[in-house]
Amino acid sequence: MLKIINELILTNILIVTLVGIGLWFTIASRFVQFRYFGRMFRILGASQAFARNKSGHLSSFQALMLSVAGRVGGGNIAGVAVAITLGGPGAIFWMWVIGLIGMATSYFECTLAQAYKKKEPDGTYRGGPAYYIARGMGVRWRWLASLYSVLLLLTFGLGFNAVQSYAVATSINDAFGIPVWTTGFILALLIGSIIFGGVKRIAKAAEVLIPVMTVGYICITLFVIAFNIDQLGHVFSLIIKSAFGLEPAIGGGIGAAIVMGVKRGLFSNEAGLGSAPNVAAVAYVRHPASQGIVQAFSVFIDTLIVCSCTAFIILCGTVYQPGMSAEIGGVALTQASLASHVGEWGRFFVSIALMLFGFTTVIYNAYLGENSLSWFSDNNRPLLIVYRTAVIALCGWGATNDLSTVFAFADITMGLLALTNLFALIMLFKPGLRLMRDYDAQIRAHKVEPEFKAAHFADLNIDADAWRLDEPDQRDNAPPLR
Repeated sequence: MLKIINELILTNILIVTLVGIGLWFTIASRFVQFRYFGRMFRILGASQAFARNKSGHLSSFQALMLSVAGRVGGGNIAGVAVAITLGGPGAIFWMWVIGLIGMATSYFECTLAQAYKKKEPDGTYRGGPAYYIARGMGVRWRWLASLYSVLLLLTFGLGFNAVQSYAVATSINDAFGIPVWTTGFILALLIGSIIFGGVKRIAKAAEVLIPVMTVGYICITLFVIAFNIDQLGHVFSLIIKSAFGLEPAIGGGIGAAIVMGVKRGLFSNEAGLGSAPNVAAVAYVRHPASQGIVQAFSVFIDTLIVCSCTAFIILCGTVYQPGMSAEIGGVALTQASLASHVGEWGRFFVSIALMLFGFTTVIYNAYLGENSLSWFSDNNRPLLIVYRTAVIALCGWGATNDLSTVFAFADITMGLLALTNLFALIMLFKPGLRLMRDYDAQIRAHKVEPEFKAAHFADLNIDADAWRLDEPDQRDNAPPLR
């Protein structure tokens, strides 16, 4: 029964909706994800220094790393392998297309999350879909904000945390023979030491782990490509031909390539699901659009870079043969493919990468659960302690149990979560465009770092206290960005 409901929500409804809205946002914004791609790097550098000098706020870079922690997970290693096995190499092309489209969706949802964020008594921020639903759509939609928060807690805060711990524990057991209960116990201790430190400690952990594991995975891929440089042209040709059905008997044909590529792209980068906006709202930036641009880059990192790394490792190897029935799939295919390039230690490298990706995803999921609880109560310290304890227990318990039923249920709630968020994005598209145009206008006026004036958007019911920025540093003498 759960499988039937999953198929209906995730395949027949959600995929079509996500792709349609992504295309709409891309065209209506005049391809914002491409127009400001180069500016992403400038924003990261400037905002990081700005935030750290202002009351210890999180920077755009920290928020980016925290969102990458959630987007980059086991699906980047195992999921891509499954997509290639079932859809052929052409699935990678459609995965790239969906990633580029998803960047626009992520831009708008994260820009709105920044604009409608709420300032906490300790000076930090809270925000996300629940906040822009309630403040942007009006009090009569508060029930929808509450529904979103409940779905977020069930999906990421509880369900996916247990499943991720199982994936980490079984991966370590397969690679090193360490019992799953041992891994579960250690994982629970590590997670507890991080999440009880609050969002700042969570962000600091992600700030260290994410660059290390992502750069490491990219470096091993570059090593593989360098030693197979003569095959690179063939690999790209194979991907393109398979994507359009020009290569016979590969995977399940063009239909399978499109379906698997779209699925992998959508569910890996999380654009439109509403999870990343909860993190995007925490950063201290001068303009909401700045964080939208940075979070669009997060989708690029996940889909166009990390997922592509797995694809090149597999397609440059000899283990996977296009047009032939694959004897192995999932993470085992990635492991065997890397081992064919660098030797048996490649299997261990993939297992370690999967472990780190899973660990950081648990940290990210734990924060999303906390953010959902904060929606229901400002003074929620006792509730937070109960929740954090539950997360630690789930990590230990989930590591030793096959949670296929839990995962299937979480998939359903994830689909409902995404549909709720997408409805809100449609309703709030005009305010999102206003924010984008304000940013565009300041760029055209050669403003080095566009600054948001909440008073100019009083009709949007924005929390003005959240936008009382400190006096800017003397940096406006820099040449204008053109």
